Amino acid sequence: MNGAPHTPMHSLRAEHKLITALHDVLRQEQELLVAADIESLDKLTPRKAELINEMALLANQRHRALGAAGCAPREAGMETWLDAHGTEDDRKLWNDVLGQTREAKELNRLNGMLINRQMSHTQGALQALRPQAQAGVYGPSGRTATNTVSRGFVAR
Repeated sequence: MNGAPHTPMHSLRAEHKLITALHDVLRQEQELLVAADIESLDKLTPRKAELINEMALLANQRHRALGAAGCAPREAGMETWLDAHGTEDDRKLWNDVLGQTREAKELNRLNGMLINRQMSHTQGALQALRPQAQAGVYGPSGRTATNTVSRGFVAR
């Protein structure tokens, strides 16, 4: 098996490097979410997007190479290609990429849950800081008053 750019394995090797890097970024993102380190998260997000975009480009390149080799230009075509041309190491790499991709999707799902939890806490805190309208108070016109109670803060 040569490592020529036109083979599906060339793209797969590059995808493997990227999925490994994405795993690291997702784990780091999770740590930052738990620590509520928003500033560091803002710096990490572009790297995550960059890795995902690069992986999509490589997957498309691999699909084109599979199509050129007479296989289905999608994930199922990789199995066919491996059966005909791959080595045991190639199959191990493919299975590792598939496994890491599943793990990355799960990490991303968990990170999304952490983000939603953080947003819920933030919304609750903001709601607690907002002045509450007094229910049942009517103005001179007989309509419910829309005035809100304001809590003043004095800075010393």
